[in-house]
Order: sequence, then C-alpha cells, then structure tokens
Amino acid sequence: MQKEGSTQAPTRHPVDFNNPDFLDPKKLDDEMRRVFDICHGCRRCFNLCDSFPQLFDMIDESKEEDVSSIKSENFGEVVDACTLCDMCFMTKCPYVPPHEFDLDFPHLMFRYRMYQKKIGRLAKIPFQLAKIDRNARLGVMFSRLVNWFSNVKNIFFRKVLEIITGIDKRAVLPKYNDETFSNYLKNDKTDTNKLAPAFGRKIVIYSTCFVNFNKKSTGIAAAKVLKKNGVEVKHAYPGCCGMPYLEQADPKKVCEQAIKVSKELLEWVEKGYEVITLTASCGLMLKFEWPLLLPDNEDIKKLSKKTKDIDEYIVNISQQEGLAKGINEIDGGVTVHHACHARAQNMGNKARDMLKLIPNIKIDVVEKCAGHGGTFGIMKASHDVANKVGKAASKLSKKKNNKYMVSDCPLAGKHLKQLEQDTNILSDEALHPIELMAKAYNI
Repeated sequence: MQKEGSTQAPTRHPVDFNNPDFLDPKKLDDEMRRVFDICHGCRRCFNLCDSFPQLFDMIDESKEEDVSSIKSENFGEVVDACTLCDMCFMTKCPYVPPHEFDLDFPHLMFRYRMYQKKIGRLAKIPFQLAKIDRNARLGVMFSRLVNWFSNVKNIFFRKVLEIITGIDKRAVLPKYNDETFSNYLKNDKTDTNKLAPAFGRKIVIYSTCFVNFNKKSTGIAAAKVLKKNGVEVKHAYPGCCGMPYLEQADPKKVCEQAIKVSKELLEWVEKGYEVITLTASCGLMLKFEWPLLLPDNEDIKKLSKKTKDIDEYIVNISQQEGLAKGINEIDGGVTVHHACHARAQNMGNKARDMLKLIPNIKIDVVEKCAGHGGTFGIMKASHDVANKVGKAASKLSKKKNNKYMVSDCPLAGKHLKQLEQDTNILSDEALHPIELMAKAYNI
C-alpha cells in the first residue's frame, strides 16, 4: 500500500553522473515525465519558485491536461527556472527518499541541465562567469575600474555589458575588494583573547570566493569575533568550492575543485583545526554536495564532518563554553533572511540563534527565497523572474520595518537590498549576521 507522504527524515542519493544511463535521452525523458506526473498530482510546491508554475501551466494548457500530452522539447522551460536552491526537496516535497516515489526534483533538474550542456543548449556566458577565481583575481587587481564600469548608474557601459554578455543592466553586481581577505588577514595583528572562556579553540576560515574577493568586511567581522572569543584564527583559500560549476551542470569540474580545496583544508584538520565557512552556499557544498558527488572519497566525508558555518560555530561556543563578555545592545531591530542554502544545510536557523545572544534585540525572520540563485538573478533572460520570486521576501521585510537586514547568502542580501529600493523598504545595507555580532561587540 502506497503512503500518501513520508514522515521520515529525507535522505539523498549520491549523484551518479558517471553512469551511462544518467544522460540517456529516453531514460531521462521517462524520469522527467514520472516526476512531473507526481508533482502535477500534488502541487504543494506551487509557491516556491517559477519552475512549478511553469510546469503546472504547461500541463493545464495541454490537450489532455496531463503529462502525457506535453512535449519533451518544452521541459527546458521548467529546468531553466530552477535555481537549485533545494527548498522543494528540503521543506515541501512529501515524496523524497525514503518514500517509494523517490523524488529529488533539484537533482533531476541538474541531470537534465547536464543533458542540455551535452547537446549544446546551455548559454556560454554563464559558464565563463562561473570561472570565479580567474575573473575575481582580475576584479581585485583592477577593482576601481571594474567597480566603476559595472555600477548600475553607469548607464552607457552597463548597456554595452548587457549587449555583450546578457547581464541585465538593471542588476546590481557585486563590487570587488581593493585587496583579498587573505591578504588582509596576513597583515592583521589583532591578538587572541586569552581570557575568553573558549580560549584554546582553533579554526581555519575557508573564506569562500565571495568574501575573499568581494566582501572582505564579512571575513574581518568573523575574525574579530572569533579572536574576541579566544579562538585561534587561520585562513585558507585554495579556490572556489565549485557551486558556480554546479549551476552550469559541470560536475567533473566541481569534483576537481572539491579535491583541490579539500586537500589543503584537511591539512589543517589534521593539525586539530575546524573548518569555518562564511557563505551559506559554500557551506552547503562542503557539507552535502561534495559527498553526494564523490560518495567514495573518505577525505571528502571527513572534511564534511569537520566543517561548520560561522553562525553555527558561534552558537556552539555559546552553548559549550559561553561567549566572551562585552556584547552590547544594537540600535534597531533586525530582519533575518534565512537563506535557502542555509536552510538546506539542515542545521536550524543559526543566524537567528546567534543574534539572540545580543541583549534585548528585536528579531524577525523571513523564510522565503530571495530569487537570486547565482547568475539567475543577473542575466537578462531571468532577471525579471528573479525579481518576481524575491518580492515576497522583500515585502515581508518591509512589514517588519527593522533597521537592519541580514542574510547568510551575500547574493540574496544584495538582491533583496535592490528590491528594497524598488519597494521603499527602510533599512541599512544587507549584512552577514556575523557583522552584527561584531557591531554588538563594538569591534
């Protein structure tokens, strides 16, 4: 007898992308139809992203109003609207494994995207944008010029950029640091607080490409809060975690990055250090996506167990040893955007839990997708859809009327900040939660 839905914790199968059947057109088409038919009969996920409305409208407008009468060549419309946020798998779908229906919608979209790549149906520019380390090193080297050129107020050059690359001229792009966070930390002379209850702990910050190249303020805040709490801080950035390549359906390149990055990080683990990530997407990669792509790699499994998100780590200190004294009230309430890739880590809302440690703080939580999804939010082909998805989160933020908004995903924070301008929401810039902790410590 089939169960209506699963009451057990979801489990995820490894991504068997080397299996010859993985990209077999007939078997892929059959699986797409099987899954779409189950989704069509359920529809719990209608309000998550644009993939599901696209699918359901396609079915409802078909000749027989069922999956059998939709054309396979239209599947791409559903796939292209998926940002691989994992929220349908993690929070909505009652038919994920171990349920016998065995649905994993995001990984099926990834599989189909690999097929699109194989037959030359994926756009070329986003793949070039995925080469983060190459692009960002040049961005930091020429930060003043690049930041000026890419500013949305620079109407002429942004129009040129849109024509050449397809990047929407309206999308606010990340700015580049004038130096890498790695370089900053090398020159940082801040002492570790030996009187803190957690003195003796040791971590290595995996700064992630975004903090290292685009937003070193997050890394600076993290290092200061950690040192204030007696934690010895080291830094490692062997390269990008590969999330942009995952978005571009290149699992082999993701695995190359995983092996490269894990080799250096595990050297620190062997010395007794824990690995701390500063971006939700990168934490998700190290903890979950890498082990699913390299299920037989024991080093990847070991690193996964030794990796923590920065919010998660600070909360752990507060529970185990207690935080260093000196946390002060901050001037205004905070809206915590619980980013999709933070939620997908299945660790609870650690940003909220950490900020609760600030005395008398007013906290409101928004658990809706920002709609950005890597390059999805900046490309002209999908920018309007990203705005449509993200406006639900921005409207909720407006109702909260807090001074600060924070998100563990810097791209989500950037996107919501732009939507706030469109909807007249009053707040300061979107920060990482650890930046508010540093403000509370007055460091």
